[in-house]
Amino acid sequence: QVQLVESGGGLVQAGGSLRLSCAASGRTFSSGAMGWFRQAPGKERELVAAIRWSGGRSTYADSVKGRFTISRDNAKNTVYLQMDSLKPEDTAIYYCAADFHISSNYYRDLNLWSAWGQGTQVTVSS
Repeated sequence: QVQLVESGGGLVQAGGSLRLSCAASGRTFSSGAMGWFRQAPGKERELVAAIRWSGGRSTYADSVKGRFTISRDNAKNTVYLQMDSLKPEDTAIYYCAADFHISSNYYRDLNLWSAWGQGTQVTVSS
């Protein structure tokens, strides 16, 4: 059973930075991908960024390109989301997700991610 635990959320002023972490356990992570999603009040959950354990190009939502960076530490089974130049509209609950078979073409399909973390709140004040 895969377990994902997010950390690093909090309250920050606009223009500030936060780094989220997602620690994965339960099996060896050598294939598939990890993703970060977010859900703001009254809105649908959306993909923020995704990365493959084996490397290759990462995927980003247009709204965060140039401001957020996803990275991974295979030895620690941990994925990070560095968030810079934060805006009030980045306020949301951020979730990490994992799947061992998902194709990059389908990252935005929430139903294809088999494991989810509990979420961490990110609040950006103006």
